[in-house]
Amino acid sequence: MDDIRPSIPSGSQKFMDCLRRDLRDKGYSYQTEKTYVHWIKRFICFHGKQHPARMGAPHINRFLGSMAHDRHCSPATQRIALNALVYLYRKFLGLDLEALDFERSRQRRRLPVVLTHGEVKHILAHMHNGKHKLMVEMLYGCGLRLSELLSLRVKDLDFEVSTITVRSGKGDKDRVTLLPDSLKERLQAQVQSTARLHERDLRDGFGEVYMPNALATKYPSAARELGWQFLFPSTSIGRDPRSGVLRRHHLHTTTLRKSIGRARREAGITKQVKCHTFRHSFATRLLQQGYDLRTIQKLLGHSDVRTTEIYTHVLGRGAMGVISPIDS
Repeated sequence: MDDIRPSIPSGSQKFMDCLRRDLRDKGYSYQTEKTYVHWIKRFICFHGKQHPARMGAPHINRFLGSMAHDRHCSPATQRIALNALVYLYRKFLGLDLEALDFERSRQRRRLPVVLTHGEVKHILAHMHNGKHKLMVEMLYGCGLRLSELLSLRVKDLDFEVSTITVRSGKGDKDRVTLLPDSLKERLQAQVQSTARLHERDLRDGFGEVYMPNALATKYPSAARELGWQFLFPSTSIGRDPRSGVLRRHHLHTTTLRKSIGRARREAGITKQVKCHTFRHSFATRLLQQGYDLRTIQKLLGHSDVRTTEIYTHVLGRGAMGVISPIDS
């Protein structure tokens, strides 16, 4: 039966173009669009480029099962692929799916890599780019994810009450976290630097920043205001991949990652340090200082306190955070 089903012609982009348009019309972010398109393409190629309308739940089960059994993907990766395929069938093609029954990826509980306060200071001492150093200090001092840091706008910083508002964090939720007093002076200098760059862009005929959701339509002039500019803007003007408009976006994620990698090597630290490691270290440091889990949960934006509890296992007090009787 499978061999008589039509395949998607090679080189044809019509199907994927329609898919991208539907994702944009439904308000999905550009990152979600790229992720969904990636997994839908993988699904189609896995089944010999058959048209999705000619496939169904058994094909999804085989694809997702292969991810778990053959590729040993994590549960999170398998779940993302599942979300993409559910969107494809239910929202894009408008087809009902039978109950799915596939082999689930095994959940592997991993403890996060955490840096001591001294190790963080050592890495910061080896960061030669002042802007990158400030960004790492914010990851560690505010508990931000890298995407949240890069997405910060000038208006999200409140120097009077020492808070940072994180917009559309994980799960599309807003939250408030602390703005460290020791970073205020340099952050104000960063705001002034962004303002000078924005003034130059306006003189050159640019200065319009990307606006989320439908705000560009609701507030057409807001995109040119300083408050909406990214706190850490890109060094160059780029073309928006969706609209084609030339504008200045925020710094690219790889820029800071490379800088952290160099600093880690120069500092002689053998731990695997990523941008997210500083967020883990933020939570662990607060626990060491005696703050309760609920407070840390709110600062991190975790929906479940059980996610925050993992940091109690890496407090530097031995297994399960217990102090050995011989040490007391």
